[in-house]
Amino acid sequence: MAAGGGSPSIVEFFGGEDGYRCGYCRSDTGNLSGKYIYKPIMNQTCCPQYTIRCRALCFQASKSHKKVLKKMLKFLSKGDVSKVASEEEPMDSHIEDVATCDFPYKSESQVSQSELTPLAVDQAERVENEDKESGETKEEGNVQKVESDSVQICTDKDTPVPAEPSHSAKAAHAPPKPGKGADLSKPLCRKAKDIRKERKLQKLLQNQMGTVEGSQLQGDQAFLLQNSKSKTNQPKNIEDFVFVPLPDDARHKLEVRVVRSSPPSSQFKATFQESYQVYKRYQMVIHKDPPDKPTINQVRLVPVSFEDPQFKSSFNQSATLFAKYQMSVHKDTPSDCGENEVQFTACTCLKTTFTNAKQLNEHAPNGPECGYGSFHQQYWLDGKIIAVGVIDILPYCVSSVYLYYDPDFSFLSLGVYSALREIAFTRQLYVQAPDLCFYYMGFYIHSCPKMRYKGQYRPSDLLCPETYMWRPIEQCLPLLEHSKYSRLIQDGKAVDEGGLKELGRVRVLHKRTVMPYSVYKRRKGPSDEASVQQYASLVGQTCSERMLLFRS
Repeated sequence: MAAGGGSPSIVEFFGGEDGYRCGYCRSDTGNLSGKYIYKPIMNQTCCPQYTIRCRALCFQASKSHKKVLKKMLKFLSKGDVSKVASEEEPMDSHIEDVATCDFPYKSESQVSQSELTPLAVDQAERVENEDKESGETKEEGNVQKVESDSVQICTDKDTPVPAEPSHSAKAAHAPPKPGKGADLSKPLCRKAKDIRKERKLQKLLQNQMGTVEGSQLQGDQAFLLQNSKSKTNQPKNIEDFVFVPLPDDARHKLEVRVVRSSPPSSQFKATFQESYQVYKRYQMVIHKDPPDKPTINQVRLVPVSFEDPQFKSSFNQSATLFAKYQMSVHKDTPSDCGENEVQFTACTCLKTTFTNAKQLNEHAPNGPECGYGSFHQQYWLDGKIIAVGVIDILPYCVSSVYLYYDPDFSFLSLGVYSALREIAFTRQLYVQAPDLCFYYMGFYIHSCPKMRYKGQYRPSDLLCPETYMWRPIEQCLPLLEHSKYSRLIQDGKAVDEGGLKELGRVRVLHKRTVMPYSVYKRRKGPSDEASVQQYASLVGQTCSERMLLFRS
């Protein structure tokens, strides 16, 4: 894609309706998403994949997210290790936060009367006794409950509240029987930490005022004293967990480094071998890949420059492969596949990626200091790489591409932790680049239970596959429960504003000449019009005029 006046991207459309093996439902031919560029045909593929984004500026960590963050803090501070090692997938989190995904959606006609009947008094007492016997009474548990309740209120603020309270709600406010519940004659319990803070503030104010009795408190001081208790129950931000300073005697040290991977920076090159070893072990242990599958080429990004020794050493192999491909697939003659042709293709089709990345890095106004492009977010624990998050920093978002980690540290739930760190990183970049405020998590696949975890990072939106408009995920879930493919925007008049409108304006590259499709059609005839139509419908009008469709 052209950027900053750079060369446009050259693409070749293969078309075809052949399916591939689906990695989600294991169907042999159900995955219709493309082999080279992942563009799912949503209404035909076996597992529809909806683009999902999190509104990072409004993000509030859930109860299970905070558990992961606290677990990391305890490990770094004291070396505490969870008793049960985590077996979760990357970014996977506890299932308790996706209750909306676990229960089938029911309409009003499908709900039985027994499900609406409130608990009887004796049933409520039995539940209360069981909860009292099995529930935790730790102070931390109470704090987590308050925080999770406040998050739920923020999430469901648009949900209408019934005017009439339910019978069960009235029963909850009934006075407790003797020996049960809190003693209403005594004041509510308070945290010792809050009491100490209030006493310290009172003492400070008294020292400032002297011994004059009846003196009026200054405005700011009185306000602080009045609000010293009101702010204690507010939920913590993600930064309160991620950037909390560790004690001087901390057992471990964690450092997160962001290094540019395309074009590869000196830091990326220096740490590449260590990063690759983590990737290889992750693929073999977590995804059960054979030892020969996770190759070094899956991680390496070779810059297209004849000054680079890696590219220069592999150029002959590339040229041979290019000639074989052109003569076999496109029926070119050997003279059309010489060294000059290879250099032209390499420099115009591939080098543009790195050129544009450099332009974005150096000349983007109001952009982040690190620039835009592809990066590796490396997690260094005590001087050793234990995880790598592959991300793209774009003008409007941070896009999470992949994560791999050392399986020895699975107990730290690095998938969840890295996602939370990337959300915090997005919020940091927003300070430098005000347009950068979203965190993209790839695809949300509701028909695959193991892929529903992305819906836990809220507030988040799903992209409608027909109108390309965003809709809050909580409004989409009932539709996806009813059908795995759905037009998420229910307004029948809504259309894709960027959809194909004029096929003749699609840009084509034919025999090294750039021309609109209307000119190409007059020269070559309409034999491939259906293929060009399908390509332009997939990429849209804007992209079809910015990219060059290769025609032999």
